[in-house]
Amino acid sequence: MAGPGAYFFGEEERNEVMDVLSSGHLSRYGDVNDPGFKRKVYTFEQEFSRYCGVKYAVATNSGTAALLISLLALGIGNGDEVLVPGYTYVASISSIIHTRATPVLVEIDESLTIDPNDLESKITDKTKAIMVVHMLGNPCNMDEIEKIAAKHNLFIIEDGCQAAGASYKGKKIGSIGSMGAFSLNRYKNLAAGDGGIIVTNDKGLYERAFAIHDQGHVPNRIGKDATGSVIGLNLKMNELTGAVALAQLRKLDGMLGILRNKKVMIKNMLTISSNIKFRQINDKDGECATILTLIFDTPERAENVAGELGVKSLLHSGWHVYRNMSQIVGHKTPTDDWSEPTRYAAPGSLPKTDGILSRSVNISIGVVDGGLGAGYGINILSSQDEIKQVTEKILHAIASN
Repeated sequence: MAGPGAYFFGEEERNEVMDVLSSGHLSRYGDVNDPGFKRKVYTFEQEFSRYCGVKYAVATNSGTAALLISLLALGIGNGDEVLVPGYTYVASISSIIHTRATPVLVEIDESLTIDPNDLESKITDKTKAIMVVHMLGNPCNMDEIEKIAAKHNLFIIEDGCQAAGASYKGKKIGSIGSMGAFSLNRYKNLAAGDGGIIVTNDKGLYERAFAIHDQGHVPNRIGKDATGSVIGLNLKMNELTGAVALAQLRKLDGMLGILRNKKVMIKNMLTISSNIKFRQINDKDGECATILTLIFDTPERAENVAGELGVKSLLHSGWHVYRNMSQIVGHKTPTDDWSEPTRYAAPGSLPKTDGILSRSVNISIGVVDGGLGAGYGINILSSQDEIKQVTEKILHAIASN
């Protein structure tokens, strides 16, 4: 079980790691005039920001930290509301809660990303930001989301944790909103064991994000010791993680090319009936192609086909579905005056999302993850023969149900 990046570990990653180990400098900080200090984290930040077409990047110790820091950098906190889809990993929602803001859950559409039609109806005078999630490597409908955000003067935070390298109409995801956050764990396109990174074009947000992630310090601790105004945390990336991430980044476009080709192969082999369709893709040239999603006409057919493939429909894919997040749907938080407790969400509160997910089945193309409902399919290294065998089994499961 892993994402595409983990299948591509090789000499490049080993050489970058050994470079750090031989230097003896494992922290992201060192003397820039010392040739023994290899500056892997700094270099990763520079290369990733250029890759995304933005000015600034801050590497973190996880994707969750990247989301939390982004929210805090934007000044989001107690009394604020942040709109977030009900289909996402729990970290998107928990990061909002840890700022003491309130997550407001929004329906998805058949792209499995946030539904712009439901989005605007959830906006109140407390809404401060929209956290869009480019779920399963599929960019959100950013044109419509940007219109809504501009109309209501809202920040956009892009959760690109599952979509490093994706783009929307020629723009890399992460570069469209105020801030973008990415993950580098084992299930992602860039796999460094763990880690994350934030991108932005706003110098002020960059400086604030850097201070939050490093105890209030200015970027790279160059100049004065600290900003003097930010109480920060320690959410930094170390040089070993940076070394692996750097090698992985240099392979990203090649990996995405392979994924897209293999997804096209499987789709071309699948002759599906009129009562089955593929997930809507908001930018066919820009998606990561890590997952192929089939949407059936009924939940029963979806469950039957999933059962034959040894997986479950997306409604049952654990902490990626709001109603399965017991710590969210079962938790109560006090209102501002600490009187009446309110739930963050309740099972059934997003009926459109529930309906779509109950009829959807994921097939792995590059992310092999049973917890995501993508425990069956291929991986990025699968041969044509393996692709054919997998496709034949899918076709048999569909035909018999």
